[in-house]
Amino acid sequence: MEDDSKPEQSPWAHLPDVCLRHVFHWLDNKDRSHAALVCKKWNWAMHSGSLWRSRTITFCGQPSREDTLELQSALWYVKKFAKYLVCLEIKLWNPYNTAFTRKFQVTLRGLFSHLVRCNNCLVSLSIKYLALDRLIWRNVVRAQFLKNLAAFLKRMSKRLDYLNLKGARVTLEEGCELLNSLSCLTNESFLSEINVEDFFSLHLPVYSSTLFHQTMSKFHSLVVLTFNYNCISDDLLNILGEHSAHSLCTLNIKCHIRDPHGQVIQGVSWANLAKRAPKLNVNFFFERVMKHDHLARILLVEIPVRSISLRSCYFTHPDWTMRPTLTNLLPVYWHVLQKLTLELNNDHELLDDELLQLILSCKRMLFLKVWAFLSVTFVERLLQNCAEGKCILTTIKVRIYTARQETSEEDLLLCDIYRKFKYLIDSKLNYFVITYPMV
Repeated sequence: MEDDSKPEQSPWAHLPDVCLRHVFHWLDNKDRSHAALVCKKWNWAMHSGSLWRSRTITFCGQPSREDTLELQSALWYVKKFAKYLVCLEIKLWNPYNTAFTRKFQVTLRGLFSHLVRCNNCLVSLSIKYLALDRLIWRNVVRAQFLKNLAAFLKRMSKRLDYLNLKGARVTLEEGCELLNSLSCLTNESFLSEINVEDFFSLHLPVYSSTLFHQTMSKFHSLVVLTFNYNCISDDLLNILGEHSAHSLCTLNIKCHIRDPHGQVIQGVSWANLAKRAPKLNVNFFFERVMKHDHLARILLVEIPVRSISLRSCYFTHPDWTMRPTLTNLLPVYWHVLQKLTLELNNDHELLDDELLQLILSCKRMLFLKVWAFLSVTFVERLLQNCAEGKCILTTIKVRIYTARQETSEEDLLLCDIYRKFKYLIDSKLNYFVITYPMV
């Protein structure tokens, strides 16, 4: 007797399209191309716009054959599904010669041109760490790239909502021209988030530039602004208060030792901005700016500071004493400070008591990360105060520096402390504490 029954199909054949798309979302380009060849249903599902809304293209300075194939694949997919693209991230890794930057410039010129023709929904663009001040960028290539990027930003400016050009390192004039391209069609920009950290070349006193102030006055709906302290002035704070007070929520400010940071900002300027933008939170990131008098000039009491990060990057100097900063400067933010990061080479001073007292005084502090010379008992005292409800920390990350190569004694003590407070750590804390020899 002839068997007319159909062969049993795999459960994958009955998987709804929405589930297929969810699975395909996690595949890289190579696996997506293979999956598209399985059957017509999978091929059709692979053309769903939801799979191609966000793409990353990585350019490697010294690529392997696999890196080259991945780049070619990424470019092909971006062009094929350009009409769906909402978020585009372009990464530049280890550019090492002028031929590479020339190829990068030509490739992006073609990509930008294609997106202008085919895309109507791009809202997020990220091109980080261009480092255009490096010698590998010949003047003609650099100028052409900036021209292409400015033209692209101009064409996309009506829809673009997020722009990240961190690490571009351009001149003041070049930077303002790029930012002005976002508003040249309507003379104002409604971009909500922009990251221009390390956007300008080192050592530039951007805060004194009228051109920069005119440029920033064209942004009328900023929600998040990430930039360097060498851009801040009373004029800029007034501009932000006048044009973006209704929307402004976050200022991320990096202050690097090599950037000018000696300008005088009036406390009343910060107070006026905080009053006009009641949702505002300010996050400070200090790189090797450790002297108390420098910090005191920047960290004014009128600033609504939510987060502070102080990093000495392993450098040490007897003038870099942290005690007055911990005892006099940071406690003024006891009612607003939520996150504190300290990476210090404090081998010339002990700070256990001062740091603990600061933590206990900050009633809203949730996050603590400390890399410093501390005693193991500091951790025990901190956990005891958490257990007694004297602080509300939810994250504790501590790297205890020690001048000795052998840390077995400290490690045993930390194990004992963990066992003692295991109930607290397991139930309430994101906890990570280690010892680290600094020899």
